Amino acid sequence: MPSALPLADPAPADGLLPGSVNDGWDARDFGVYVHVPFCRVRCGYCDFNTYTASEIRGVRQSDYAGQALAEIAMARGVLEATGAPRRPVSTVFFGGGTPTLLPVADLAGLLAGIRDAWGLAPDAEVTTEANPDSVDAGSLAALAEAGFTRVSFGMQSAVPHVLATLERTHDPDRIPQVVAWARAAGLQVSLDLIYGTPAETTGDWQRSLDLALAQQPDHLSAYALIVEPGTKLARQIARGEVPAPDDDLAADLYEQADAVLATAGYAWYEVSNWARDTVHRSRHNLSYWTGEDWWGVGPGAHSHVGGVRWWNVKHPAAYAQRLAERVSPAAGRETLDTATRHTESVLLRVRLAEGLPTAELDDAGRTAVAGLIADGLVEGRSALAGRVVLTLRGRLLADAVVRRLLP
Repeated sequence: MPSALPLADPAPADGLLPGSVNDGWDARDFGVYVHVPFCRVRCGYCDFNTYTASEIRGVRQSDYAGQALAEIAMARGVLEATGAPRRPVSTVFFGGGTPTLLPVADLAGLLAGIRDAWGLAPDAEVTTEANPDSVDAGSLAALAEAGFTRVSFGMQSAVPHVLATLERTHDPDRIPQVVAWARAAGLQVSLDLIYGTPAETTGDWQRSLDLALAQQPDHLSAYALIVEPGTKLARQIARGEVPAPDDDLAADLYEQADAVLATAGYAWYEVSNWARDTVHRSRHNLSYWTGEDWWGVGPGAHSHVGGVRWWNVKHPAAYAQRLAERVSPAAGRETLDTATRHTESVLLRVRLAEGLPTAELDDAGRTAVAGLIADGLVEGRSALAGRVVLTLRGRLLADAVVRRLLP
């Protein structure tokens, strides 16, 4: 969740949504994202809306669960006021920040609040992100007992000098231990990796892939490092203290990951995500890419329901104050028009292995497909079957593909 919020219309103080969100209500899944904005240490590359203890004076981490529960109660009231039937939650995702800095009792209480507000689908996917040094065997077992089904560990790398550049604090030797604890608790396991860190080599990246695959995770994510303006890493690069990432090397590392993961039996289903099988894909993240509904709880969290998008105030103190005053924490919102929804659908769905139906493109977009096939960016056989599916080269140039599909 980037720290900067977009500019748009002001959100109403009561948070009420237009009746148009009910259109197609029963055809869409409903998820809940809970943003926990606390970290023990701020990583130099991170642009997310997170805070360390020294950065949030006057805000107590121990109060956060109660504040988030207040927003959940408000959310239930807002959705009831639209007149739509109650809909069980299909997916829940606790992200951050480091959600597991909160006591397990707080995380369990928040999940119980979501269950009380809307109910959970029988097969609900409930995920928390976790740093390897923020959990132990007891906490993971307690999370599973509370109803969590999945944990996503921020492994990032197996190489100490890469972790040091990223300012990650965990010991890579801890990865097998936390994965074993999660398995013993009955949790599905995802590992998050970052490639393209300054001074990272292909050998370093292979070492990280080898350690990750040795754990036989259900799911892996591999994200290219992006140097965000205003971060500590960006300043270090500007001062010449750290070399800038090499885009060509990053492309090589992506191809390396895809080959290694495919050999190990993992199939890509989104440009940066691989899973053992369709069952272990991140259903919550898929809901973002396919335009389902979700309510984002917490400072800076984004929501989308029925073509209306909004986002909360960023700072935990402002968030707490709004809820104490029984005012919606939403800072702004927008109602997506048909053209914007089409653009976003193409932008997001073309990143999926299933691809984008060519029927959803306009005439100019369909005409562009032939050129994309000729350039090796889109699979010809899939196009003949009526879908735009990226080749490996197309995945590396996904943004360029989208620009040609949306002339």
